[in-house]
Amino acid sequence: MKDYVSQFGDYLEEQKSVSQNTLQSYMRDIRHFLTFMQGHGFGDLRRADDAVMRLYVEELTAKKLSNATVTRRLASIRCFYRFLMERRCVSMNPAEHIKLDKPPKKLPHFLSGAEIDLLLSQPDVTEPKGCRDKAILELLYATGIRATELVRLNLEDMDLKTGFLRCKGKSERIIPVYPTAVKAVAAYIARVRGSAVRKGEGEQPLFVNLNGNRLTRQGFWKIVKGYAEQAHITKELTPHTLRHSFALHLLENGADLKDIQTMMGHADISSTQVYVQLLDSHFKEVYHNCHPRAKV
Repeated sequence: MKDYVSQFGDYLEEQKSVSQNTLQSYMRDIRHFLTFMQGHGFGDLRRADDAVMRLYVEELTAKKLSNATVTRRLASIRCFYRFLMERRCVSMNPAEHIKLDKPPKKLPHFLSGAEIDLLLSQPDVTEPKGCRDKAILELLYATGIRATELVRLNLEDMDLKTGFLRCKGKSERIIPVYPTAVKAVAAYIARVRGSAVRKGEGEQPLFVNLNGNRLTRQGFWKIVKGYAEQAHITKELTPHTLRHSFALHLLENGADLKDIQTMMGHADISSTQVYVQLLDSHFKEVYHNCHPRAKV
């Protein structure tokens, strides 16, 4: 069967024209499965059946491999056996009907109102960098836009007079901005941006780094992480934490789910409904921690 493994590699490379990375991934997965078969005394790959595949998945799971890794290995094996069936080497595909249980979906992380206030108070607005960072944090929490959308903003996207932001991300949308955030952005534009931005380029990025170039997503993440550490916020943070906090706090204070969906640019309401689960979980935690008889 080793010859068939080599032929499978030639097939992927010559007929399917897969990339070298994909080819190596497929071949690594098949060789790993071949080692498993031989190690358990099953002989060659033609003896694999549903029971063998379930044992293989159990072994991978016991090694605490991620669902994504196990799914990829099964996909490689499934493809290999389709190749063998086309050549009439086997009569069935043992991996065809093997499905993994979906892991429970993790609820997103968020900051409390007090933690948001603490985070937003960290930048030193008397310094150019702090003035810019204050504008970034305020605008992000005010609008709930994605980190990628934030760094792609241009100067023209922020209307300081009307207090609205035009976001051209996955879906173009107009989002209101609360006065404190408008004031922070206005201060940054007036005091810092003009002298920091590189001149003579076509684009007019709203937020720039210390070199005058458009701020990157990595640069933005360093800013958030740095101020979170400075504020001694120990919760797990992601680049989306302020976005999740924005949505949860709106919902908590009575905002309609459809309005939140529009502001966040979700194509499907199901993406927004996760915040209802998050709110329910949050209230349940508060109840059990604070009600005098909850722990009796």
